[in-house]
Amino acid sequence: MPTHPTTLKALAGAALLPLALVTPAWGGPATAAAPKAGQPATLCAVAGTLRGDHGRHAVVSLCAGSGTPRFSVSAPASCGRAGTRVRYNCRSEGTWTAARSGKTLAAGTLSGSVVYPGPGTYDITATVRVRSAPAGVDLTGTVRATLTLTDPRAEPTHAITVDRAALARNATTTLTYTVRRDSEEGDGSGRFGLIGEAGTGVRIATSDARCVNPLVGAYPAKTRLPSSLDCALTELQPGHPERVTVRVTVGGTCSTVVSKLGYWMPNGQDLETGGMLEGPKVTCV
Repeated sequence: MPTHPTTLKALAGAALLPLALVTPAWGGPATAAAPKAGQPATLCAVAGTLRGDHGRHAVVSLCAGSGTPRFSVSAPASCGRAGTRVRYNCRSEGTWTAARSGKTLAAGTLSGSVVYPGPGTYDITATVRVRSAPAGVDLTGTVRATLTLTDPRAEPTHAITVDRAALARNATTTLTYTVRRDSEEGDGSGRFGLIGEAGTGVRIATSDARCVNPLVGAYPAKTRLPSSLDCALTELQPGHPERVTVRVTVGGTCSTVVSKLGYWMPNGQDLETGGMLEGPKVTCV
């Protein structure tokens, strides 16, 4: 069924506001103490109202989070139908782009995150589909909001490099990855992962005892995924990088290999600590 999106543009304040303190669309400006430096925070603004027939509607906000190495974007929505007292739960999904000074700096899916580009005023545009539970509202449209983020880019704590940029087709290529921890905060633990493209026949292997091809299937299955490798690193220290050497075998169908590192930055017994770092992508020629 056709829908008729209406877009609203809202300029948020210069200070990041915790999500719980964002003022409803019909209220005055929200006020809150600025978060401490490096403390994760989320800024939201009403971005648009999607409308359909029979009084169906969805008010969509766009939210961006910073204070961590990641730039997280979500699109919470409230939805309903005219003339009904049903209380709907609303699910939003779609894609987004973020531009600063007219230049697109980031894009992704909702809800999702990318590397934080740094402070500034961002024009965020999202193509959103909002569906309700129970069923009754299903609307699609484009919404926009302007958000000003003030947190500086966090200094990188870890880094991943690799000694080759490309894999050879119909051959086995040896790659050596170097994983560093440059911050004295946190600890020496990290989970390093390599992932090839499923279905291409790529195989990633190593003799390094810290690494395994992950198991797939339910117990007691012993099948392992040859296109992926997990490595448990436990001695990452400033001035003492860890090196992992792998063999990547590619057949007639090319595959890229991506890498990532999950790391911990403990803060007492806090549950949400650490982060995920994207490593270099090795292409195939």
